[in-house]
Amino acid sequence: MYVVHTMNTFSLYFKKILLVLLFLFSNFLIANEIKRISFKDAGFSEERLTKIDETFINAIQNKEIPGAVIAISRYGKIVYKRAFGMQDPQKQIPMTEDSIFRIYSMTKPILSTAAMMLNEDGLIYLNENLHKYLPEFNNMTVSTTYIDKKGQKQERVLEAKNKIKIYNLLNHTSGLTYGTFGNSFAKKRLMSSKISKLNLEDISLKQYVNELSKFPLAYNPNTVWEYGRSIEVLGRVIELATNKTLDVFLKDRIFNPLDMIDTAFYVNESKWHRIAEPFKDKQPKLINIRDKPNFLTGGHGLVSTIDDYMKFCMMFLKKGKVNNNSILSRKTIEYMTSNHLGNNISRDTPLYLPGPGYGFGLGFAVRESNGLSSWPGSKGEYFWAGYAGTYFWIDPKEELIVISMTQSVTNRMKFRLLLRNLVYQAIIN
Repeated sequence: MYVVHTMNTFSLYFKKILLVLLFLFSNFLIANEIKRISFKDAGFSEERLTKIDETFINAIQNKEIPGAVIAISRYGKIVYKRAFGMQDPQKQIPMTEDSIFRIYSMTKPILSTAAMMLNEDGLIYLNENLHKYLPEFNNMTVSTTYIDKKGQKQERVLEAKNKIKIYNLLNHTSGLTYGTFGNSFAKKRLMSSKISKLNLEDISLKQYVNELSKFPLAYNPNTVWEYGRSIEVLGRVIELATNKTLDVFLKDRIFNPLDMIDTAFYVNESKWHRIAEPFKDKQPKLINIRDKPNFLTGGHGLVSTIDDYMKFCMMFLKKGKVNNNSILSRKTIEYMTSNHLGNNISRDTPLYLPGPGYGFGLGFAVRESNGLSSWPGSKGEYFWAGYAGTYFWIDPKEELIVISMTQSVTNRMKFRLLLRNLVYQAIIN
C-alpha cells in the first residue's frame, strides 16, 4: 500500500511539474510569436493582395521559379504569410512556411548588426583603422589604369592614399571588390586567382582574409561605393574583437535573443528535409549547406526561414526592442538606416547596385526620395537581397515589412520588382 501511495503521490507531483512547464513554454511561444492582424485593420485590400497569389502561382506553373514563401507585416503584426509551389522540385516536396533557404547576401545586414553591437559595447570603433585588428591590411596598394604610348591600357599599382577604416567595410567603400562586376585590372587579378575559385570547405575565414589582403584594391578607400568582400573582412574583425568564432557570436548575441531557431551557417541533418532547392538544370550551383563550413562567411553564408528573418526585421522596425529587451539602441538603428554616402563617394556607375534614388547605410540600401527610383517605396525605406532569390524591405513610414524567399538566381530581379508593385498597390489606408 505504501509503495502504491508513494507512486501515486510522485505521479501527481510529476503531472503538476509538467503542467507548470507546459504553461511556461506556451507563454514563451506566445511572447515570441509575431501576432496576426486582419487585412482591413492592416489597411490592405484583400482583393488586391490576392494578385500576389495569382502572380506567383502563374510563375510556378510556367516554371519560372520552383516555389516561394512570402510574408508581409504591418503595424508590427503579420497580415499575409503564404507558401507556394515546390520546396524541392526534383523530389516534388511542397513548399512550407518553415522551408529553409540559402539567404546569401541577406547575411550582410546581420553581420552589420553584429558589428554595431560591438560598437555599442565599446569593443570596436568605426573610425579605427582596419590594420589595428588585421596588420596585413596596413600597407595596401591600389590598381590603377593608364594609356601607354601605343594607346593601350596598362596597369600601374600605387600605394593607397587612405587607410581602410572599419566604417568603410560597413558601407562598401573599402576598395575591396568581388571582381565579378566590370573588368578592371584589379578585378581580373582577383577573378583569375585561387581565392575566387575556393570552396568553403577549403579555407578558414582567417586564411581567406589574409589571402585577400595580398591583392591591390580596386579603388582608394573612402572614394567609391562598390559591392565586394568587405563583410567577410568585417566578420574576421568581429572574431578578433570578441575572441569568439563568428557562428558562436551570432548565435549568442542575435539568434538566441531573437529566437531565430533555424538561422545558421549550415543546416543540421535533422532539418535537411526542409531545405529549399532550385531547378537543378536551370540554375547555377548553390553553396553546400548540409555540412558545417570551415569558412564562416559573413558575406553570404547563412541559411534562414521567413519567420526567423521576420523577427530580425521586426527588431529593426521596433527600433531595437524585442520583448522589452534592447538588441540595439534606437539611435544606432537610425544611424545604420541613414545614407552614409556623401559627395566624396562616387556612385555614378552601372555597378551601383542600390539604384537611383537610394543611398547606402550600414548594411542596407536606403531610399533618399519618394521618386527617382523605378520602383515604389517611401523615403527612409531600406532593403537588401540575396543572390539565390531572397529579398526584404522595411518601410518605417508605412510600418511595413515584406520578405520574399524563392530559390531562383536567374529570375530573382523580376520577382523582387513585381512584389514591390503588388504590395504597394494593395495598401488602401
